[in-house]
Amino acid sequence: MATTSGGSFWRRLGRVTGVATMAVTMAGIMAGCGSVGAAEQGPPAAQPTEATQETEPPAQSQAATPPKVDEGWPRWGFTHTGVSANNVTREFEQVVAGELARTPMLQNQHIMGFGALNPEPYPGQYYWEDLDSRMNLMRQSKATPVITLCCAPDWMKGGPEGPTEESAWGEHLEDAPYPEHFDDFAKLAAAVAERYKDVKYFMVWNEFKGFWKDHAKPADYKGYTEMYNKVYDAVKKVRPDAQVGGPYLGFDSNARGDTELRGEWGVVNQNVLEAFNYWFENKKGADFIVVDGASVTDAHEQLPDEFGAVDKFADVTKWLREKTGDMPIWWSEWYFEPEDGSANWAEPKRLAVQATSMIAFVNSGAATALYWNPQAKEGACKGCLWDPRSGSETQSGRLLSDFVTYFPAGVRLDPVTSSEPAVKVLAQPERLLLVNTSDGEVTTTVDGKEYTLKAYEIKWSAR
Repeated sequence: MATTSGGSFWRRLGRVTGVATMAVTMAGIMAGCGSVGAAEQGPPAAQPTEATQETEPPAQSQAATPPKVDEGWPRWGFTHTGVSANNVTREFEQVVAGELARTPMLQNQHIMGFGALNPEPYPGQYYWEDLDSRMNLMRQSKATPVITLCCAPDWMKGGPEGPTEESAWGEHLEDAPYPEHFDDFAKLAAAVAERYKDVKYFMVWNEFKGFWKDHAKPADYKGYTEMYNKVYDAVKKVRPDAQVGGPYLGFDSNARGDTELRGEWGVVNQNVLEAFNYWFENKKGADFIVVDGASVTDAHEQLPDEFGAVDKFADVTKWLREKTGDMPIWWSEWYFEPEDGSANWAEPKRLAVQATSMIAFVNSGAATALYWNPQAKEGACKGCLWDPRSGSETQSGRLLSDFVTYFPAGVRLDPVTSSEPAVKVLAQPERLLLVNTSDGEVTTTVDGKEYTLKAYEIKWSAR
């Protein structure tokens, strides 16, 4: 059994883009300034995404009016990582915020790491500057803010008091608090919830970090659940209106195995299912379920192929909905490329696989899916949501904003089929999405209309 897990994504992305890479020095400990204002709602229409660089025919160039749906659960958004728009210049931040504000969505930030320094270097003494900065970016961009209650200050996990040393970011960021400090971490979580009263959604911890060091063995799900329950109680005490979710568990899969959750894409690790089941049966409460995972196996396999592998997202979502009595399912992170870099896809294919993944979330009824944004300050930025040079929206960003606009939670889905199996389709009453999953031009009939798509082309059409 492979021991590499979904957690390796976290280590690779967290350490490469984490706070340790930022040239930031904390001059002193401060209580910080006031909390961030409430986020605004109501996204305007977004222009359709094209995986190719061609312009749509005039008949399809105008975006259809977004569907009128009842206020539902927020579905789409992204997580800020080590570098974001607030880490460049004030002018750059304003450009990105303006782009994002055109289609407001969920935005998530961790309390430590991923662009935020240690929030409590000394017991009871808080440093809010980095969290304030990220939250202000969210406010400017009209986001629905989300906070991930991870990671823990060094003194809670065997380290010294004071600002986190440079070496500790890479070596100890993912360590869990010691059990004797679970109460201290819960107090920190409550302080965060009190400070950012405009934040409604809180996710507890990240991928069982420190509670599952060897994925070939069972996780310390009892330890995580004990900490989760303390955090849940502490946050609810100061913010009864807050929505708290867990367990933020990576649903790792292997090519072979013998568990109840399986498909052509592989088999979910039994240790994952045992950890989830224990937490679910012993939690104090939860307003939503949080998981993450990759369509690829732990050994970087895409089964039966890169497009078929994303069915894992749908199968896991359906399993969780049945297991939990149809609680809202959040995907805090989701990945569709092998992390070893073996795919090396051209941008049209990468976007086509991404779009197919998002179709799987919609069809299976996932409540929320947060895109892990691998942003950079300069150079090539594969998969980034905005251009590191200009701040303008990338094709990945446009694809995300299109889904925000046309496929929010609660939108009515219309059953449509494609005459060509290689073309995946998704439809609501006013908009149709087609994705060519083949490497050649394809002509298909959908809704009685004929469409021709180039290799890996994504096409949006009014209905």
